[in-house]
Order: sequence, then C-alpha cells, then structure tokens
Amino acid sequence: MKKHVVVDTNVLLVASEQANQANAACIRRCVETLLSIRRQGCISIDNQYRIIKEYMKKNSPTGEPGSGDEFLLWALTNWKNPEFCELVEITSRTDSDDDFHEFPDVPELANFDRSDRKFVAVALASKHHPPILNATDSDWWNHREALERHGVVIEFVCPEQFRTT
Repeated sequence: MKKHVVVDTNVLLVASEQANQANAACIRRCVETLLSIRRQGCISIDNQYRIIKEYMKKNSPTGEPGSGDEFLLWALTNWKNPEFCELVEITSRTDSDDDFHEFPDVPELANFDRSDRKFVAVALASKHHPPILNATDSDWWNHREALERHGVVIEFVCPEQFRTT
C-alpha cells in the first residue's frame, strides 16, 4: 500500500529553490521527498481544489523551472487518479475557505496560520490519516505539540531549520 501524505506548499517552494531560509541539504531533501511521492506515494488533497490552487499561486503548472513546479504538474495530471491522489471532502465554516469544521476548534490553535488550516482539515478527514510534510514553515513547528494532541502528524523534512543548539 502506498504511503499517503499531505504536502504543505513550502515543500514545493524549497524544492524549487524559492525559499531563502533553506540550506542546500534541505533543498535536496525536499526534491528527493517530492520525487519519492511521485514514484511510490499518494497525496491527499481536498476535493474542492483548494490545496492545488495554493500550489498554483507560487509554482508553475508548466512543470518548469524547478522540482516544486514538476510536482505541481504531476499533481495536476494525477489529481483524479486514486492511485496517486486521494480526494478528501472538507467543509468550510464560512465562505472564506480558511476555516473548516475538521480543524480543531480549540484555543491553543486559534493563532495557527489560517491559510494552512486546509492541510490540517484534509489530514484529519482522510481515511488514511496522512502526515503533513513541512520544510521551513515555523508555524507548523510552533504549533506541533497542539496539533499532535489533536491527531495531526507532522513530518519535518528539514528539522534542523527549527532546532537550536
């Protein structure tokens, strides 16, 4: 069975070298992670295309010039193919598409980035309970314990970005 994952946009951006804070090792791991997903994984996205639309704001659907753009093209090609993509239904609380019934309505997550709530909602609503992949977005690191208490698994592709010595 293929491993299902939810991929935050920052992984694509780092893979395409569009994130200044990422070092060479982090870029390499993001590229390798996206290639691995394309070869043997499955992405979980929402059935209203919100995640794909976010990818498209910062990546090119032509698949060029970077690895994140290639991943977007792959996602656009395969989003209806259940072998590579799980479409998950999530429900907006409002018309703004940044607050979802599936997102934990708890005080400790009140300040969590509203634009990232769709990833959490998909992870929690998916029948596969996929982890969310993050590269350099500190909001995931800052809220990791609260998210984990509510059933969200986060995999940090570049954990050294957050650890201090």
